[in-house]
Amino acid sequence: MMWKTLLDLFIGFSRATLLGFGGGPSIVPLYEHEAVEVFSWVSREEFGTALAMGNALPGPIATKLTMYIGYRVAGWPGALVSLIAVTLPVGVVMVALAGLMVRFKDSPVLKGMVAGIRPVVFVMLAMLAMDFAGYAFQPRSGAPVNWLPFAIAAAFFISVHYMKLSPIYGVVGALLVGALFLR
Repeated sequence: MMWKTLLDLFIGFSRATLLGFGGGPSIVPLYEHEAVEVFSWVSREEFGTALAMGNALPGPIATKLTMYIGYRVAGWPGALVSLIAVTLPVGVVMVALAGLMVRFKDSPVLKGMVAGIRPVVFVMLAMLAMDFAGYAFQPRSGAPVNWLPFAIAAAFFISVHYMKLSPIYGVVGALLVGALFLR
């Protein structure tokens, strides 16, 4: 049974990684599909919580999120298999294609393929944002709307986008405000 679970982790996360374009955040909806809908490893709520915590930590979200789910499902062997599933297949493909990409970098076909995938990456990021909004702005304590998550989001956006402060300050500030007021 454990081998089947490890194989499922490898198949699910490598499939999502190989089908995802645009980097970690745009692949998250594919990981959610595998983890929640296909294999039922975690609930949608637990996935959202893991996504939030993973985004508060440094490093790529893909490895943190999949390793957490792998660990949750099959302990340390599951975390290791999930890490391998996210890094190995795409690493092999990247190395194999590197020569071709350099050779055909000026090809109109390759440029067209890249231009064609950009709208898909945009939609995947928008889907992630829409899904995550449900986790981020979920009413708390029986109130129909809790204004504090919206205030945190607005303060973060203004400080990073307009005031050009490092996002690190916003993450640390949000963690502190959450610890004090969103228990």
